[in-house]
Amino acid sequence: MSQSPAIEISGLVKNYGAKAALAGIDLTVERGEIFALLGPNGAGKTTTVEILEGYRKASSGRVSVLGFDPATKGSAAQKWRNQIGIVLQSTNDSADLSVIETISHFANYYEKPRDVQQVIDEVGLREKVNAKARELSGGQRRRLDVALGIIGSPQLLFLDEPTTGFDPEARRSFWELIRTLQSEGTTILLTTHYLDEAQALADRVAVINDGKIIEIATPDTLGGRNNAPAKVLWLENGSTQELFSNNPTEEVMKLSKRFDGQIPELQVLRPNLEEIYLRMIGELK
Repeated sequence: MSQSPAIEISGLVKNYGAKAALAGIDLTVERGEIFALLGPNGAGKTTTVEILEGYRKASSGRVSVLGFDPATKGSAAQKWRNQIGIVLQSTNDSADLSVIETISHFANYYEKPRDVQQVIDEVGLREKVNAKARELSGGQRRRLDVALGIIGSPQLLFLDEPTTGFDPEARRSFWELIRTLQSEGTTILLTTHYLDEAQALADRVAVINDGKIIEIATPDTLGGRNNAPAKVLWLENGSTQELFSNNPTEEVMKLSKRFDGQIPELQVLRPNLEEIYLRMIGELK
């Protein structure tokens, strides 16, 4: 496998009339990493992903996906499409086919598909294997979407809000599947509104807003999160006390002396990913 990045974007611009949906973004996704693209509705996430998938053409800039320009047409584009998998936000194809018929049908589009029965088990649809797609619940339909995205053994998988409609247990099972795919060498580009999902899965995240990349970092370091003042809370005189400190260990030691080693209801908290993200996009002061 090539060691060049799975995705390279340089100066990407997309205009709709006078409006710039993307205002010159730069982005690199390395092979084998899980990369999360975060941003509010209308920020440019979907436009970026659609350009990478070859469904939308850039106004200007350079785009390379698995070493290929997604805007290219012809037989070379078909060969490239065999190397990518796509899970859209919602699809309604093949509503009258059963789960196994749908997945088997899509498997025929690929040169080296995964085993259909294995994929059914991986996405948790064994009990619905003979049910028609239109009979599935929202969460089950989402699992079928994921199955169609991974059936072709993609080198690169695009996941657009993949766990919408999943219950907490199903989301955790899906996360394990994503980690398994990564361990097998699959590169994954994920868009999600669930910040805990980005925290759990992503090696790196990018925050996009108003068509511009604000920052690219690991979930733990985004927005200086790892160096942000910590909140220290404890119970004293019947009420919760708090202070912010860049050296919470020192504050805890002081409190420990004051309370003779037993600090009531002690908590030491740093800003979580959601708080940092909301500040970055201007939704939280």
